[in-house]
Amino acid sequence: MFYRRKFYIVKNEFVDTFNKHFIETNLPNQIKCGARLIGRWMVPSGNDTTEIFAVWEYDSYEKYEKIEKKVRSNSEHVNRINQWYEKHGGRESVFTEYILEVRNEEITSTLMT
Repeated sequence: MFYRRKFYIVKNEFVDTFNKHFIETNLPNQIKCGARLIGRWMVPSGNDTTEIFAVWEYDSYEKYEKIEKKVRSNSEHVNRINQWYEKHGGRESVFTEYILEVRNEEITSTLMT
C-alpha cells in the first residue's frame, strides 16, 4: 500500500470555503478516479490559521500516479477548479492570501505488518 498526506495551512476566514470546495469538487473527482480517502482533519495552527490534512490510500505508488493523472486530465474537473480560483480572486491570490502552505507527502507506517 501507498499512503499520502495532503497538508494545508489555511487562514481561518477561508476554512469553510476551502472545506466546501473539497467536499463538492475535489473529493468526488478523486473517488471517481479511484483514490481512497482514509480521513480528513483540521486543527488550529495559530491565532489566525488552521492546519487541514487528508490521508489517502492507494494500492501502490504506481496506482497513485495513474489516479493523479486521471484526476488532472479530467477537463470538466479542471474547469471547475479554475472557476473556483477565479471566484476567489485567482489562483495566485488564493495561495497568497488564504492558503499559506501546501505539502503532498508519502507517509509510512511505524507498525510492523
